Amino acid sequence: MSVAYDYKVRTEYKGDVPRLRAAHTVVAEFPFQASLPIRGYTRRTLFIDLDTMSVREKPVTEEMIDIFTGGRGFGMYYLWHAITPETKWNDPANEIIISPGPIAGNPQYAGSGKSLVVTISPMTGIPIDCNVGGYFGPLLKFCGFDALEIRGKAKADTVIFIDGPSGLIRLEEAPEETPDSHVAAEVFTHMYAADAKDLQNVSVVSAGKAAETAYMGCLNFSWYDPKRGAVRLKQAGRGGTGTVFRDKRLKALVVRGPKMGPNLNNAADLPSVIRVGRIINQEIHDHDDEQCRMRRQGTAHLVEIMDAYDLLPVHNFQYGKHLDTHRIDSQVWDKRFTQAVPDRCWYGCGMACSKGADGHIVRTGPYKGHIVTVDGPEYENVGGLASNCGLFDPDWLLEVNFYCDTYGIDTISYGTTCAFIMECWEKGILNAERTGGIDLSWGNGESEVELLHQMWRGEGFGVHVGKGVRYLQDLFIENGWGDPQFIRDIGMQIKGLEISQYMSKESLAQQGGYALANKGPQHDEAWLIFMDMVNNQIPTFEDKAEALHYFPLFRTWFGLQGLCKLPWNDIEPPDNHEKYPGPEAAKVPAHVDNYLALYTGITGRPLDRASLLEQSERVYNFQRVFNLRMGQGVRAFDMPPYRAMGPVTKAEYESRAERYDAQLKDIVGIDPAGKSTEEKMALHRQWRTDRYNRLVDAVYKRRGWTPNGVPTLETLKKLRIDFPEVVEVVKAHQE
Repeated sequence: MSVAYDYKVRTEYKGDVPRLRAAHTVVAEFPFQASLPIRGYTRRTLFIDLDTMSVREKPVTEEMIDIFTGGRGFGMYYLWHAITPETKWNDPANEIIISPGPIAGNPQYAGSGKSLVVTISPMTGIPIDCNVGGYFGPLLKFCGFDALEIRGKAKADTVIFIDGPSGLIRLEEAPEETPDSHVAAEVFTHMYAADAKDLQNVSVVSAGKAAETAYMGCLNFSWYDPKRGAVRLKQAGRGGTGTVFRDKRLKALVVRGPKMGPNLNNAADLPSVIRVGRIINQEIHDHDDEQCRMRRQGTAHLVEIMDAYDLLPVHNFQYGKHLDTHRIDSQVWDKRFTQAVPDRCWYGCGMACSKGADGHIVRTGPYKGHIVTVDGPEYENVGGLASNCGLFDPDWLLEVNFYCDTYGIDTISYGTTCAFIMECWEKGILNAERTGGIDLSWGNGESEVELLHQMWRGEGFGVHVGKGVRYLQDLFIENGWGDPQFIRDIGMQIKGLEISQYMSKESLAQQGGYALANKGPQHDEAWLIFMDMVNNQIPTFEDKAEALHYFPLFRTWFGLQGLCKLPWNDIEPPDNHEKYPGPEAAKVPAHVDNYLALYTGITGRPLDRASLLEQSERVYNFQRVFNLRMGQGVRAFDMPPYRAMGPVTKAEYESRAERYDAQLKDIVGIDPAGKSTEEKMALHRQWRTDRYNRLVDAVYKRRGWTPNGVPTLETLKKLRIDFPEVVEVVKAHQE
C-alpha cells in the first residue's frame, strides 16, 4: 500500500513546526470548563469576536433545541440574530457558525461525524449551509460546545485554538504558515497535538490562499488518518465559506478534544444506539459490494451509471454522455484508490467512502514534484472538473482536484464555471486577448489548473473566474462580448450558486430540486432524477410536488443532527423494494426507523416520522423567510437557466432530435414534420418553461407558500416559528 501523502509536507514542513510555533504571538487567552454533552447536547455555545479578540459563552436554551434542533438550525438562528438585511458577506457582522448537532459524535452509527457551517454567502448574498465531515464538529462538542459562533475581523492572520483537555482557548497571531490546506492542516495538527498518540484528537479548519481572491472559497475540515500517518481533508464546499473565513483573517481553527470513547454523548439509551448501529453496519458489510461499492469507489461509482442514462454533464451540460467516459469512470478509480484501507472520515463509519488516490505526482505550481494523496475524486468532481469541461484525462483531473482542495476552492462551483467559460471560448465570447492568453478549449486540463494558480497569485483572468458564473455573465454582457440571452441561458447558476453535476433537462423534478432549494442548486436537498426520469414513479405535478416536499425536508434533517446522508440510501436492506414497492422505496423506510431510534436513543426525546419532518420544516421555512429578509426568497429567484430545462443550441437539439421530436408530437401535440430546428426549439422552450412554472405552483401549494413563494402566516403558526420579527418579514411580502 502506498502511504505517500505529500512526503515533503510530512518531513520538511512538519519539521519546521517549532520555528513556526515560536513565531506565534498569543493575543488573548481564556480558561473554560470543558464538559461532555448530556444526551447529545452541551447547552453551551462558544462566541468569539475577532474585532475585540474576546471570548464568551452563550447558553443554548430549551426553546432553541425545541424549535431549531441543532446543526443547521442553530446556525440559522445565530446568523439571523447577528445581522441585518443590509449586512454583506464581507461585513464584520457576518458570522461563521459551526454546529455538529445532537447525534454527531457517536461511533456506533455510520455517518455520524458531520458538522454544519452557516454564513452569508459571497456567491448568493443569502445564508449558505454546508454539511461537512472530519473530526472538528464532534471534537468541539466533546470540549463542551454545541456551536462555535465567530464574528468580526482580525487585524492579522489568526489561529483560534480550543484545547479541551487543558480547558484553554487561545487566539494567536500566526504570521508564517501557508494557509494552503494540505500543508496547514498537517502543520497545525502536529503543532497542537500533545504527542503522536494525540494526533487523532486534533482537527483543523482551514482555507487556502486562493480563497482570498475567489468568491467560491471552501473550508477544509481535517482528520488524522493513522493508516497513512497523515492528515486528510473534507470540504465545506459550497457558497464561499472559505472566502468569508479568509476575509476574517482566520488562518485556522484548531480543536483538541478528549480521546474518543463509545459514549461521549452520554446517550439516554446506549443499548438502542448500539442495536441500530449493528443493523446498518451489518448491511454495509453484507451488501455494499453488490450495491454501490462505496467502500471501494466512494461516490465515483455513479460516473458510468449517469453516462448510461444520458445524465452525465458534458460540455457545460449540453450532453449527457461521451465516448471517452470509460477513461474516468469507476473502474479507473477502483485501481487508483488505495484499497483495503478503512477510509472513514469519522470513527467507526462502515461506509468508509472517503477514498484516497495515493501517489499523484504534482505537475504544476508551487507544489510541483510533491507526491500527494488526492481525496477522492468524488462523482461531483469527476462530473464537474472533468466531463463537463470535456476533460477525460484522470491525471489532469487529479491535478485540478488537488489544487482546488489545497487552495480552498469549491470543486462544484469551479467545474461548472470552467465549463461555462469553455463554451464561451468555443462560441467566440472569449478569446486569447480577453483571457490573457489562456486557451480555454474543451479538455484543456493545463488551463484549468493555471486559472487556479492565478487565483492563488491574485492576478490574471483566473481572479474573474473565481467569482463565479453570475459575476462572469454580468461582466461579459456589460462588455458587449456576446448575446445577453445566450449568456444567461448557458450560465448554469441559480441564485448565484453554480449547479451541481446532474443533467436535469429530462427530469422536471430535478429542475425543481435545484431551483427551489433555499441556498441555491445543490443536490443534497433533492436528488430525484431516478425516481422521476428513469423509473417514472412521480408522473403528475402533484406527485413531484409531494417528492419536493418530503425529500428536501428529510435531507434537511441530516443537517440538523450532524449526520451524513450516504448510509441512508447508498446502502439499502436487500428487501427494500419488495417490501415497499413504488416511490415509497426511495424513502428506505427501515432506515428512517433506524434514525428515529438513534435520535431517541441519544437524546431521550420521542420522535416519530411526522415529528422528524416537522423538525426540518421549521428550519426550512425559517431559512426561506431569512432569504426574504435578505431581499430574495420569492418566485423570481427560483427560476433555472434554460440550459437546465432544455436545449439551447441547435447542436444540442439535433444530438437528441428523435427524442425531442417525439416529445413535441406525443406530449405537446404538435407535429414537428416540416419545421426547422429553430422552430422546434422555440416550441420546446415554451412547453418546458410552462410546465416548470406549473411545477412551481404545485410545490408552493404543497409547502404552504403563496403563489410568489412566501410562507403563509398559517404555515408559520403551524410550525411555531411565528416570532414577531419573522411575521414582520412575511407580512411585508404578502400579496
